Amino acid sequence: MADVRRKRATARRAVAVGELHAGSAFDDIVAKRLPKGDAIAMAEIAGLQGAKNASQLMPLCHPLPLEYLELRCEPVAGRQAIRVYCEAATCARTGVEMEALAGVNAALLTLYDLTKPVQPALAIGGVRLLFKEGGKKGLWLHPDGMSEAEREHYRPRATPRLEGVSAAVVTLSDRACRGDYQDISGPLLVERLRALGADVGPAEVRADEAEPLAARLRELAAAGIRLVLCTGGTGLGPRDVTPETLAQVAERRVPGLAEMFRSESSQHTPLAWLSRAEAVLLGGTLVIALPGSAKAVAQGMDILAPILAHALAMAAGEGHA
Repeated sequence: MADVRRKRATARRAVAVGELHAGSAFDDIVAKRLPKGDAIAMAEIAGLQGAKNASQLMPLCHPLPLEYLELRCEPVAGRQAIRVYCEAATCARTGVEMEALAGVNAALLTLYDLTKPVQPALAIGGVRLLFKEGGKKGLWLHPDGMSEAEREHYRPRATPRLEGVSAAVVTLSDRACRGDYQDISGPLLVERLRALGADVGPAEVRADEAEPLAARLRELAAAGIRLVLCTGGTGLGPRDVTPETLAQVAERRVPGLAEMFRSESSQHTPLAWLSRAEAVLLGGTLVIALPGSAKAVAQGMDILAPILAHALAMAAGEGHA
C-alpha cells in the first residue's frame, strides 16, 4: 500500500453517485412491489456495508475507521432510474473516495439483484465521484459538475478565500539576502496567497536583523496590510531572531496559531517541535512567522489556510460567526 505515515491526518469527505436504469421495473421498485420486498431499503443497507468493507474488496485500499456514512436512493422518473449517493467521512491520512464508490456499487448491485427477477434488461452506469474534500489538495469537484439539488444537499466546502485581502511576504535569510542562494519559500507563500485571492506583491528578502524587520512590520501595519507572512529565522540558531522581533512589535500574541502549526506539523516530522513559529497582532495586522524551508512553508499553508479568513475577520472586529 502507499506509505501515508508522514502525511497529516485531516478531515476527509467524499460523495459518489451512480444509477440503475430499471426500465419497466421502475414503478415496481418505487412502489416496493418486487418479489423480494423493499429493494431501496435493502440497497441502502448494502451500500453501508460495502463502504465499510472497501479495503476487503480492493487489496491496496487502506482500511479506514469511518466516522460517517449516508446512503441515499433517489428515484428519477424521467429516466426510469434509481440514482444512488454515498457520502463517506472520517479524519485520516488518506481519502475516503474508494469507500464512497464501494458504497454506491454495493447498493447498485443489490438493486440489480433484487430487480432482475422481473426485469433482466437492467443497466448500471454513471458511477463517479461527485467531489472530495480534505488533504493538501482540499476540495476537488468532478469536471462533469453537480446539480443545484446536489450542491444544496452536500454543500462542498472549499478553503475560505482571502479575496482582496492585502498581504505581504517577508523572507528572513542572511544567505538569500547576500545572494548565496535563491529564495524559494517566499515566492511559494506568494503563490499560495494569490491562489486564495489575496492581493500580494513579490516576496521581500531581508537579512536576519531584528531592528530592520521590526521597522518594516510597523510600516506594513501602518499601510493597512492585513496579513504578513514571514519565513525563516524561527530555528534555534544564534541569528534566528524572528520570534523575538515579533514579540517586540506585538500588541497581542495569537499563540494558538503557532501551537497548531507545531502540533499538526509534528505528524510530518518530530523536528517540528523545534520550530519557534509565532503569530502576533500589530493593530489589525496579523503577522505569522513560519520556518524557512519550502517544505515547511507549504505544510504551514495547508495547516493555516482553512482558518486565515476567519482569523482576519476577527482581527477586523467582524465577529466570530
